[in-house]
Amino acid sequence: MRITFVLPEASNAGGIRAIATYAERLAARGHEVLIISQPRKTIPIRRKIKCLISGQGWPREKRLGPSHVDNAKGITHRVLEKRRPVVASDIPDADVIIATWWETALWVHDLPPSKGAKLHFVQHHETVFDGQPIERVRTALRLPLPKIACARWIADTLQQEYGQSQTLVIPYGLDHTLFNAPPRDKQPIPTVCLMYSTTYFKGCDISLQAVRLARQEIPELKLIAFGHYDPADHLPVPENTQFERQPHQKRIAELYASADALLFGSRCEGYGMPIQEAMGCRTPVIGTPTGAAPETIIHGGGILVEMENPRSMADAIVKIARMSNEHWRQMSQAAYETAQMFDWERSTDLFESELKRLVTLHRRSVT
Repeated sequence: MRITFVLPEASNAGGIRAIATYAERLAARGHEVLIISQPRKTIPIRRKIKCLISGQGWPREKRLGPSHVDNAKGITHRVLEKRRPVVASDIPDADVIIATWWETALWVHDLPPSKGAKLHFVQHHETVFDGQPIERVRTALRLPLPKIACARWIADTLQQEYGQSQTLVIPYGLDHTLFNAPPRDKQPIPTVCLMYSTTYFKGCDISLQAVRLARQEIPELKLIAFGHYDPADHLPVPENTQFERQPHQKRIAELYASADALLFGSRCEGYGMPIQEAMGCRTPVIGTPTGAAPETIIHGGGILVEMENPRSMADAIVKIARMSNEHWRQMSQAAYETAQMFDWERSTDLFESELKRLVTLHRRSVT
């Protein structure tokens, strides 16, 4: 098949990593894969002024490292000359074309049939992102495009709010050769880990406050944090935090495996890749019931806590820190076994099968 993915931009985001993974794996199976994207954006002057007025200071442009698409093998990546909609003349004819964001769904919907069968790969309910035109997002999600969602809650939202009842759910896979670790005991010093982000719905502020509360009972509690960018002034990490900026994937796995628990404090999450990744490294997850957390933590590999409740998360941290080594190892093993349920090869099988089905239907409709 000739497959085109249409991205808003190629970045380091988890959703882009999933797209790049599917693209690379489909290319390895002999398909011709093109990714087309806008250039990566800079901070608008209006937003800089808003940050200054609100007391956050003048924001610095983020140092952009290689995107996940840059590392994908066997694919072609085409970047538009500026940020604008993708139109028919930008892309070759294909068998299937895949929108990956609400705005790209609007573009793909308007393309001619020669660009292929149309699909919307939905990885979040994008109304939660700051600065999005809510009604246009809703219009995009109502479009009569076949849809694949990465999590059950997204499919449920599409059905309940947009009348989309045929969404196929394909969970993300996990690279078990990377996110893996041998059985181990609890850390000599109680240790938790988190992925740092200033994005509000990621709930990093909740996790950091939970660490501060837990340290009132366990002063020696160690925090390991990592993120794409250095901690911001308005969201500092606590003292005695080990912070690593842009660690490579192998290093991230090592960080997971050096902790007793991963903190996942999101207010809303499309999926939450760190949940599976940590579990693959035998690290239990203390998480809020969003994204893939309810479907994974329920198997015993962690503790679900109340949404937007640092005290609830702090109590879970203390509980894990004080549990016996035997009890912790049982939870660690449950986390590991849960991670084995997810595999990129299996997810790609399902994704490829749906693409083939849509291509067959499309060919029938245009002949």
